[in-house]
Amino acid sequence: MKKEEKEDKLQLIIEIERQLNEIQDVDVLLERILTETRRIVNADAGSIYVVEGDKIKIKYGQNDTHLKELAPGEKLPYTCFSFPINEKQICGYVALTGKPLNIKDCYEIPEDTPYKFNKNTDLTTNYRTKSMYTFPLKMANGVLLGVIQIINAKDEQGRVVSFDDEAELLITHFASSAVQALQHAYVTANMVKRILKMAEFRDPKETYPHVERVSSFSLEIYDRWAFNHNVPEAEQHQYRDNLKIAAKFHDVGKVGISDIILKKTFPRFTDEERNIMKGHTCIGAQLFDPPESLLDKMSQEVALHHHDRWDGGESGYPGNISLSDFSIKDGIIPKTEPLYGNDIPLSARIVAVADVFDALSHRRCYKEAWTIDDAFEEIQNNAGSQFDPEVVLAFMQVRDRICSISLAFPDEMEH
Repeated sequence: MKKEEKEDKLQLIIEIERQLNEIQDVDVLLERILTETRRIVNADAGSIYVVEGDKIKIKYGQNDTHLKELAPGEKLPYTCFSFPINEKQICGYVALTGKPLNIKDCYEIPEDTPYKFNKNTDLTTNYRTKSMYTFPLKMANGVLLGVIQIINAKDEQGRVVSFDDEAELLITHFASSAVQALQHAYVTANMVKRILKMAEFRDPKETYPHVERVSSFSLEIYDRWAFNHNVPEAEQHQYRDNLKIAAKFHDVGKVGISDIILKKTFPRFTDEERNIMKGHTCIGAQLFDPPESLLDKMSQEVALHHHDRWDGGESGYPGNISLSDFSIKDGIIPKTEPLYGNDIPLSARIVAVADVFDALSHRRCYKEAWTIDDAFEEIQNNAGSQFDPEVVLAFMQVRDRICSISLAFPDEMEH
């Protein structure tokens, strides 16, 4: 690598490191770390794994060759699986030893190595994995956060080459910054989990899987919506990071609702109880008042408006309300003008679709789960009335990924 190219690479890494430190959500950060690692060394594909107890779990997989075969705006299938950490697999070996592994050709690994490469995925996807660099993401105290595996480095002519010494050096430098960014993101993630655990203690319907599904659905819907609307990349990065967290707070205001109402299963709510229950939108919004960041602002918007209807219909709430007009003591939303159309924040319009779909497609104490097909049909039928039709369009376009996410985060009762 020429001196000028090396300096350009280092400048690129410095800029990427700055951007990583601004990302708050762990999942969004992991995906970005994988993308940028591949970008730095021009790798065609890769995966990023996280450690969960004695297992290692894939979080994201990327493959530019396969991506080019898809229609614009489409993504590769959503993958989510885990396996025991052992030395038989390349990722497990790196996780156990804590040392990087540079393989020139995965089809020519010596017989005396404990780890092996499984060609089955290549055979089923018509891909040829050749060069591979796998390295750990370790904190300074030696704790392993995860493993990154990047595949098929390419030269300027697009030919597959090995990961050379320069590539190893750049990755090593970048990895230390990635770990620092991850540590900061985990602090935020743990704080979010504590708040959500408090909500789960109060409302048994607000389970961790439900919150994770709604959050992940929302991200997929936004990504497709942003593609459909040609949203600039930098704007997408910031918005999706905030949305991934804000979506988790959609029903956090239920912590302020009486147990008598919140945990009631039968008979269903009286009109007064239902009106009090609707107050969870305002209570949730008040938790982020005054907003001190873009995340606070979006979390407030989602909590407040994810039950407002696109057409401004009577069943939507709380409408065009000022938080100062709502009293937690009274618990009743005052009469307001409806909020409709694009006046409802985009984040709330997206979460509205994600939340209703999840509620329909999963069992609740007061109803059985709808079939996936029926739940999708119900969302489609309410486009233009309850839901923003362009958000519904994006939702329908990512149907396969929505289904995969739903399977990846089953309710405990579904095990």
